Parts: sequence; C-alpha cells; structure tokens
Amino acid sequence: MTGMRKDPLTGPSAWVTADFQNDTSWLHVLNDAELAGIDAAVISAKAANVIYPSITKADVDFGFLETKLQMFREELENGRGFLLLRGLPVERYTENDLKLIYFGIGLHLGVPVGQNPQGDLLGNVMAVGDPTKKETRVFQTNLYLPYHTDPSDVVGLLCIRKAKKGGLSSLVSVASVYNEILAKHRELLGLFYKQYYYAYLGEGEPKLTSLFSYNAGKLSARYLRQYIELGHEQMGLPLSCVEIEALNTFDAIMHDPKLRIDMMLEPGDLQFANNYAVLHSRTDFEDYAEEAKRRKMLRLWLKMENARTPGREFPGRNGFDIVNAVMA
Repeated sequence: MTGMRKDPLTGPSAWVTADFQNDTSWLHVLNDAELAGIDAAVISAKAANVIYPSITKADVDFGFLETKLQMFREELENGRGFLLLRGLPVERYTENDLKLIYFGIGLHLGVPVGQNPQGDLLGNVMAVGDPTKKETRVFQTNLYLPYHTDPSDVVGLLCIRKAKKGGLSSLVSVASVYNEILAKHRELLGLFYKQYYYAYLGEGEPKLTSLFSYNAGKLSARYLRQYIELGHEQMGLPLSCVEIEALNTFDAIMHDPKLRIDMMLEPGDLQFANNYAVLHSRTDFEDYAEEAKRRKMLRLWLKMENARTPGREFPGRNGFDIVNAVMA
C-alpha cells in the first residue's frame, strides 16, 4: 500500500548512535579462507584474460565468501542498511586487480550501473575538481560532503588510500530522521511527500521526485539539498518559505550526533549502504602533496534484485542511462 506513514518506523533500519556502543556486527573482517577465495578468483580470471569491465558473475568465483555475500544483500535491504568489509590487502594487488575484485563482488551483490553519462561503472573518488565551480560534483573535491543519497539502490566505496588528515565517513538512518520529524515536526511531514524538481548533473533538465515514499511497508528517501535547490533554480521555480523550512528541519535533524555512526575508511575497507535507507557523508580532508599518496576511493553503484519498490511519486532510478551496460 502506498501512502504517508504516520507512525514511527521500527526494526533494524531505525538505528541511532547508541545502538552501536557495544555492537560491531556491522563490521565483517575478511578471514583467511575468504581472502584465499579472492586470491583464487583473481588468478583464475587473469588466466582466462578476464579484465574490468568485461567481467560477468561467472568469471569471478569467490569461494567461501559467496555465502556471506548473500547475507550481505539481505542485510542491506532488510537489516541496518549498511555494512563494512575490512581487511582486503590492497597493497598486494595492482589497481586492475582491485577493479576486478571490487566489480566482481558488486556483480555477486547486484548489477553495477553507470555513474555518469559517459557510462563509468567504477568511479574514482579523488580531489581532482575545481571547488569554485557550481558544476563540480562535491565528491571530486576535498570539501565537506553533505549527507545525501546517491541515485542507485546501493552505493559502495573501496578505500585504496586515505587522506593525510580527515575524510571521516558518516552514516545516518533515514528511518530515525523520519521518526524525529514525526515526533517534533509532524506539521511538516507532508512537504517531504510532495514532488520537487531534482537536478542530476550532466543529464538534461531536472526531474520531479518526492523526497519520501512509503510503499509496501518500506520507506524510501532521496535527498541531496544542493540538487533540490539547483533543480528549482534551473526551472525558475523558487522554493517557498515553508519548503525551505522543511529542508532546514531535515538538515538539522540529520546532523544530530545522536543519530549517526562515524567510521574512518582504512585502505582495504569496502563500505556498502542502501541509498533508500541510509544517508552518507564525509568530513573535509587534507591530502598529501604527492599524487601517488592522495586519498583515493573506488565507487560502485548497484541495482539490487531484492530492492524495495517506491510509490509512483518517487520515480525509480539506478544510475545514468548508458549504452552497452555490463550485465551479470
């Protein structure tokens, strides 16, 4: 049933900071058997001349890790909505090997989708853009990256190198933000269910979408304030005072330190988050002067077979439309 949820959300996705005080079950450290399976998959794929992006699910057999990946898929959709894999020895592999491993894991979780109109399936997250230009995407700078969701079912990050200083990753439960709005700002709730013009850089004019959708017992969210403001600017339709109040309220709640979990992504960490259930952010950072030492992440956007289905006011979106998409 599609409608407006008027009761608090419950379950594992409605988490707050205190829930993780003595709980690290969201963190999975790769064990020797799983690492051996990854090594074997790399050796087998390279022997068969398999390279990124010409990889299929059948090309990468991760052995003992396969069962865990099925559990991770379930956790992302029906559990907390995020997880972290730790311990991939990135120093052992070439960057091409890392792309093969990461993309292969993505194929076992879902289907990788394009991250820009050029069709890139793995994005380089580095400070290479001009922060003074409005068109520059914030992930291409070392500036603070506001809490947001990406246009895909799931987002993944593989840390290859971390910054000299800063760059802390932070996650917030959408369900907990929703519950706070219900408890303290109920009069604004309907404004998140109305449609706004949402800009997608590099892909034509803004599209209409609601920010919340409640359908079939699950809440979905889409939020990046910069793109909402930009969308309305491009359409020549300024946001109203009450709409701005609603967005200000959302921002204030999502920045409440009692609602977030922070983690420093170390080299070899793989973080995955459900874009409908979790907002993600990172702090600003100071990079090394030497290019070979600078902070570098590989980003993956995934379409998931078990993903929730939002209502019609919340058009489905998985990446950018590209030709010759890679399929599992």
